[in-house]
Amino acid sequence: MTMPEAQQSESLSAAEEPVAEGTGSREALDPGAGTGTGEGADGATAGARPEDRLERAVRAAEQALIEYEIALETFRVEVENFSRLHHQKLGPMYTRLDELEAEIAEAQAARTGDAEDILRAQEARARVMPMPGVEELFHGWMDSEEGLFAEAEAMLTDRPVRPPQRVRPSEEARRLYRTLVRKAHPDLAQDEAERKRRDEFIAKVNTAYGRGDEAQLRELTEEWAAGPTPEERRPSRSEELYARLEWLAQRKELLSFAARELEESAIGSMLRLAPDDPDSLLNDIAEQLLAQVAEKEAELVALRG
Repeated sequence: MTMPEAQQSESLSAAEEPVAEGTGSREALDPGAGTGTGEGADGATAGARPEDRLERAVRAAEQALIEYEIALETFRVEVENFSRLHHQKLGPMYTRLDELEAEIAEAQAARTGDAEDILRAQEARARVMPMPGVEELFHGWMDSEEGLFAEAEAMLTDRPVRPPQRVRPSEEARRLYRTLVRKAHPDLAQDEAERKRRDEFIAKVNTAYGRGDEAQLRELTEEWAAGPTPEERRPSRSEELYARLEWLAQRKELLSFAARELEESAIGSMLRLAPDDPDSLLNDIAEQLLAQVAEKEAELVALRG
């Protein structure tokens, strides 16, 4: 997946036009206002208050932002899962290649006794077991928001953890995830207490989706359906709605920045090579690495005679 759903940002941009084209502009809020025809052919909404039209613009912007966040989160899960599975499945092959490179360089140095060959052998051996820095020691073990990652916590507490089985969760998991986020997104809350409840619930939804856990997502669907029904949204004042649109625009800008960072990362760039089936990309890379290993082993045998 290479963020094809990021096209949702276009609908968000359209919903933001009241802010971009000037506050208080009737034409900016209602394209048909200047003609007296309103938004429909029957002129049913021609006499609607500016607050009503602005309310609809805010609702459209909220929904567009939620869709964009869904696209970003699904892509983030694929990037994270691909990174972990890449290390888990292909890490030993990379280690074997480094070891073969070192042994080949050492065999060459032993054969020639040349100072440059000896230096190259020493450098190749150093790459096999590099001394990690502080950041490398903790990379992948700490989450800036949640603390320890599941794998790290499992190792420290002896509790089992379920790693992702695939880069891309199943279609059913994706469907359940999208449905839950659209219903329970914190931005739809009416007050701080409701927002807190939704924040906690969505955190559980994101965790289950990251594992591709369909059963857990179904349980969360039932949990949300059985929960308290939020109060119906009350009409807002114009200034509150304009402030809301401005916040949505800023939020979308931050999400766009995060999306660019993911797409331009090393793993994101690799995923663009196989947007339709990222899981197959791991198998393709594995085959290439196996071929390289076989080639290096043959080269080492030839050097050693």
